[in-house]
Amino acid sequence: MCARRMCFYLSAVGLGVGCAGDSTAGSTGWEARVDTVGDTIRVHTVSGSELGGVVDLIETVRIGSLEGNDEEIFGGINGLAEDAAGNIYVFDRQATALRKYGPDGAYIATLGHKGGGPGEYANSDGGMAVLPDGRIVLRDPGNARFTLYKSDGSYDSEWLGRGGFFTSQPLVVDASGNAYTSVIRDTRDGEEPWPNRIWVMRVLRMSADGTPLDTLDIPRYRIDPKVIIAQRDGGTSVNDVPFTGQFFWAVHPSGAMLTAVGDRYAVDLHRVDGSVLRMSRDTEPIAVLPDEKKEAEAGATRNMRGMVPDWRWNGPPIPDTKAPITGLRVGQDGRLWVQLAARAERIPEEERQQLASPDPESPPPPRFRTPVVFDVFEPDGRYVGQVRTPRGFAVYPQPVFEKDHVWAVVRDELDVSYVVKFTIGTATPP
Repeated sequence: MCARRMCFYLSAVGLGVGCAGDSTAGSTGWEARVDTVGDTIRVHTVSGSELGGVVDLIETVRIGSLEGNDEEIFGGINGLAEDAAGNIYVFDRQATALRKYGPDGAYIATLGHKGGGPGEYANSDGGMAVLPDGRIVLRDPGNARFTLYKSDGSYDSEWLGRGGFFTSQPLVVDASGNAYTSVIRDTRDGEEPWPNRIWVMRVLRMSADGTPLDTLDIPRYRIDPKVIIAQRDGGTSVNDVPFTGQFFWAVHPSGAMLTAVGDRYAVDLHRVDGSVLRMSRDTEPIAVLPDEKKEAEAGATRNMRGMVPDWRWNGPPIPDTKAPITGLRVGQDGRLWVQLAARAERIPEEERQQLASPDPESPPPPRFRTPVVFDVFEPDGRYVGQVRTPRGFAVYPQPVFEKDHVWAVVRDELDVSYVVKFTIGTATPP
């Protein structure tokens, strides 16, 4: 034991005892500096990764088309889930349909249909997961319940849920079959300032039969939200200043909570035993291009003037560099996918014109797009590596991440949606 702290190193195969500040390289070339302060184990990647470089996602299966049968055309996908056999379930909110496709992308069946009766759904927010016994759970706030289907697609049962509360947070299932879903904690006027509204969110844990077990608090951080505010009688609109650090959280399949504040590269896994595993690494600052900043400011101003026509900027200025973390995702296999800030790309003028609306009152098409890039970690802190995604890769609805593949929604240059399966490719130098 070193003075005032217990020290560790992390190798390619796990956690071992060492000395504070030591750097240890595993057989893959990944090198980390690890120490422990109190209940927090800090794993800082110094160099290398288990993949040995940057990898790209390679498309292997594509579902959907511009024209065809109903099951081939997607209008507004807001939920994905994969079962143990590799079948992918897709909820399309525009079609109000839950469809099942095989590992090869072939359409198999539509589960249930729109309505309020047993096995039906009214307005799902896309929260969906597969229980260890193969049953599919669909969160349906429109009917104030969760609807369950057997693996053959037939109706199984339902759990009581909260009506009217829609969230983009995924529905998570752990190895014991417990389900985790977001809920809003009741608050009294003035208890929570609006910019800190994230703190009213909690996570409800339910057993495999839908019985509420307990509620979990999202770990608190002392943060200074960078926001702009528009107020008028009867309403307040609060938006984050573009490119500033936001608070992110997710539920891990182990029952742990994953959190990060975007303006610093530190991702905390709050484990069920009370300890915290903090993953970090040094990254290169990403500049906000001057024209990119102007476009972001114009877009934010336009949004706020939708509430207050003469609104003027009343928050901190847009920064010159982007916050390093822009999102958190968790794979069904437990891996952590940290979305990174990336350099913007100019959209060719020909493509911009394809996105332009004939309505003269509509905002102009964007001039920039930002690639989606992830850092991937094992839940014990090992840095797997960086994964680049193809153009059009959507982070909402949450992709299905597995060790060797990813299912995600991809939108083409005409904004047509497809469901695509990718495998993780061969590493190239970063």
